[in-house]
Amino acid sequence: MSSENLRSIAKTIAIDREERFFDRPVDQNGNYKRISEYYGENVFHFSDAHGIPENIRKELEEVSQTGKKLKREHADIVAKAVTEWALSKGATHFCHWFQPLTGSTAEKHDAFLDFDHHGLPIENLSASQLIQGEPDASSFPNGGSRATFEARGYTAWDMTSPMFLIEGQSGKTLCIPTAFVSYHGDALDIKTPLLRSISNLSDLACEFMQIIGFEETKRVSVTCGAEQEYFLIDKAFYFSRPDLVMTGRALVGADAKKNQQLDDHYFGAIPERVLNFMEELDLELHKLGIPAKTRHNEVAPGQFELAQIFREANIAADNNQLVMATIKEVALRHNFIALLHEKPFAGINGSGKHLNWSMATDQGVNLLEPGAEVHNNMRFLAVTSIVVEAVKRRAKLLRASIASAGNDHRLGANEAPPSIMSVFLGDTIGKIFTSIKEGKDIEKDVAVTLDMGAKQLVHLPKDNTDRNRTSPFAFTGNKFEFRAVGSAKAIGLPLCILNSAVAEVFVESNAFLKEEIAKGTDVEKALLKLTKKWTDSASEVIFNGDGYSDDWVQEAAKRGLPNLRTTADALDVFIDASETKYLREAKILSDSELQTRYHVLVERYCTLRAIEFDTQLSLVHKYIIPAALEYKKQVAETIRMQKDLGFDTNIEHDILKSLNLACESLFENARNLKNMINDQPEEGIERARKIANELYPMSEKIAGYCNELEEIIPDKLWELPTFYDMLYLR
Repeated sequence: MSSENLRSIAKTIAIDREERFFDRPVDQNGNYKRISEYYGENVFHFSDAHGIPENIRKELEEVSQTGKKLKREHADIVAKAVTEWALSKGATHFCHWFQPLTGSTAEKHDAFLDFDHHGLPIENLSASQLIQGEPDASSFPNGGSRATFEARGYTAWDMTSPMFLIEGQSGKTLCIPTAFVSYHGDALDIKTPLLRSISNLSDLACEFMQIIGFEETKRVSVTCGAEQEYFLIDKAFYFSRPDLVMTGRALVGADAKKNQQLDDHYFGAIPERVLNFMEELDLELHKLGIPAKTRHNEVAPGQFELAQIFREANIAADNNQLVMATIKEVALRHNFIALLHEKPFAGINGSGKHLNWSMATDQGVNLLEPGAEVHNNMRFLAVTSIVVEAVKRRAKLLRASIASAGNDHRLGANEAPPSIMSVFLGDTIGKIFTSIKEGKDIEKDVAVTLDMGAKQLVHLPKDNTDRNRTSPFAFTGNKFEFRAVGSAKAIGLPLCILNSAVAEVFVESNAFLKEEIAKGTDVEKALLKLTKKWTDSASEVIFNGDGYSDDWVQEAAKRGLPNLRTTADALDVFIDASETKYLREAKILSDSELQTRYHVLVERYCTLRAIEFDTQLSLVHKYIIPAALEYKKQVAETIRMQKDLGFDTNIEHDILKSLNLACESLFENARNLKNMINDQPEEGIERARKIANELYPMSEKIAGYCNELEEIIPDKLWELPTFYDMLYLR
């Protein structure tokens, strides 16, 4: 296979692909099973598993919620039950499944193989193997907090997250969700701080409910539903683009002319090959007990979305990691590559991950449910004001929690919320908060029904808020939607920071309510006073307008709202003592754990960008400039031939002039970028800042010249699959 025809071969392969069809589950009569009949079949949890007595289940549940010490005999019972279940399903191995600071997951498989006292082989998972593992901690990111020789780390069973089976072509592996800590107990993962933040917020929200008269509330769950956006391209194109393989995004590429201007892809008919993929994806996710609910075309060509039903935040975080892994795995079965990068293709919509977030009591009360009469629901208004104050107070930390090289391409780019943290409440709640702030009577908002003027259509009840896709943190009916999270981001850190920010305000709110009630203030009036306290404090963070406009950037600056535009601007927040005080005091993240995350994130940003720069320079010298030189040669030969024949050569000279200028500019800027790479600080935040402010803009300039050449050079000489190829051919 010659390099000259790789692109054309990739196009032929992609166009002629045979679609993959898979067998949906059927019952013994050959009828298709309902989702409810196979949902969760690859999931094991002690709360509903066979082989565990009811009284033991209750004790295990209490241990998982209170932090009491787990009895060895109870761990033995769970280990035996899950072993029997896993073996009956065909599992041969087990692993501790954890989330190191890479942002992805990790696992080390061990066979169930053991030997009895006679030396005969048996299958076994001991209680100690269930509870604790010991991966090599020095081989995972630790931000310099540990020396290479300090290798010991521990994984500890997370009792609140179900165990599950992952399926290979020839076998299955039992995965045990775990936390990952160092020899001294420092969190080296994403899960541990998230669990701490959930427990902390639950305790404080529970105290809040009891103060205002809900004594039966014993627990408040943080709930989350994550929406996942992604692109699909044919595998042949992916492996013909070194930049996609190395970095997850196209570092060069002219647009396809028709992108998303007509808005005809969004919610359009799903292409058959993609729909087949989605059907199998849903099947695999449902078997894993992941409540995948919604699927559709997204805004950009080749872009799609999956959303799942709300569940407890820790499980939702684990589920989202599985969702990302399963999307990639199932895509490969269909000869697709799933791109989860926030901006795989310049000039079209990037991918985000909206976190729908709320809190619910153990009686099923959603603390962010407005109810039929919002103006009279003082509990809801108070909780909402607490969340608004949390966003205003910890805007920098929230921005830092979503910072990444990929997300920098999206934020504030007219496709995603700006990097300025603000809160959208909608007209109804906004008016109520304004009335409370100004000390006016709260007017009842009359329910509106929309009559579309067509007798065939039902009348629609109008919601009390619109949707604002330009807001990074928007109230959407009975929850807040943190819209600024990147598509490739593990959601554990943003959830942890959001939980902690809200918990910090709950501490002060609970003290305020206790004091007011002790003075004889009626509970409803105390809640109203609390709401006014926070609306007075946080009004400047409430913004219901267009977050994309330049006017908002200027207005936000006048309001004193921070605008940390790049990851390099944002990461310093993790080592700002005033910003992280509550995280340390509440023992969500210690000083050393914050330092670790800071250094890991800085190093990751710099490393990812370095890989991008090196890959782009390689593309320039191996693909772009050779194609330009070949075309220059052809044009020059044409000019010579035309002159020999006595014909005019003005057109050819203009082409050659444009080609030569773009080629020389590209070569010069590529050389400048190489020199800048060699002349930058070796590590640390100063390197990150130079990358963000100097090297990355130079890289974008280089991409511009590459794109200019792509528009000039004939198609047959351009070896890299184009945006048109990747986004439209399947």
